[in-house]
Amino acid sequence: MTGTDNGREAYAAERAELARLLPPAPGTDLPPGRHEHHRERLMNLIDDDTARARDRARERADRPDRSRLLRPSFLAPATALAVAGALVLGYAAQNGGGPADTGDTRSVSQVLLRMSDAAGRSDALPIRDDQFLYTRGTGRDVDLTSGKAVIGPLEESESWFSQKPGPQKRLGLIRQGGHTLPINAELGDSEGTRPGLNRPTYRWLATLPTDPRQLLDYFDEITPKFEGEDRDQALFEAIGGLVGHALLPPDTAAGLFEAVALIPGVTRTPDAVDALGRKGVGIARDDERSGVRTEWVFDPEDLSYLGWSSHLTRDTEYGKKGDFMGDSAVIETAVVDKAGVKPQS
Repeated sequence: MTGTDNGREAYAAERAELARLLPPAPGTDLPPGRHEHHRERLMNLIDDDTARARDRARERADRPDRSRLLRPSFLAPATALAVAGALVLGYAAQNGGGPADTGDTRSVSQVLLRMSDAAGRSDALPIRDDQFLYTRGTGRDVDLTSGKAVIGPLEESESWFSQKPGPQKRLGLIRQGGHTLPINAELGDSEGTRPGLNRPTYRWLATLPTDPRQLLDYFDEITPKFEGEDRDQALFEAIGGLVGHALLPPDTAAGLFEAVALIPGVTRTPDAVDALGRKGVGIARDDERSGVRTEWVFDPEDLSYLGWSSHLTRDTEYGKKGDFMGDSAVIETAVVDKAGVKPQS
């Protein structure tokens, strides 16, 4: 194998690691296809920067002390911040400082058990395989490609997610900014995306273990592992992607909340607020790698899911400690028989 081939393989591995730093944010406000659009956009920008760095390195190859190719990992802070949804989900915050930095670890287990009890007593009806989960939500768009967070206007979106079993190449529809677009299979799923973490159909969710320890162990098995990651944070984010799923089977939802209570570092935060300014109960965890706290926001009365928000826990090149880095709000959810059709009022 030539040195060029080795270099290509090393670069491909580093690119994969950068892509790994862009997991879906904790929520299902935008479809997986939209997540991958933003993910690929950032990775293309990283490729452009890396190509320019490679050209500069070649130009000074005759100077051994400065000929080392700049590695794309220098962009890790930008990609790590996207964990909070700043670029991947495309949602950011309204003006003002972030929530208090102190979390209530003493009462979080009690709150999660209350949520588990409420979820277990839910009378949510199952969704048929031929139906669609309709969600209407809102949030603000953030672009980090300039090196600073640029916040866009509050914008609503609607999505219709198919519940068909088996791998699917068309997962549903999204309507945003006056345009209706198909939700395609996840990037790399050439045969279609199967039900799972990235496509949580009601039928798949109903097959999950309900015992919290078994559920957490199962998530540990199916959530991709990467060297150097905070595994507890990875599990928190994976479960967060399902907590935001509006129509979980009651037993599954109950088990999920109890499983979250087993994850170290999860706290209850005061004054949690979603993108609509609705105050609620916050369940949060800090990602030490990115310097971002992500919290799920629940209605203080019935403990139903309202949305999520996130903010910086330390100063970074993109903002100051306490600055918001993302939020969203769920406005309406329903089960409909056809994609693109709004639920009857």
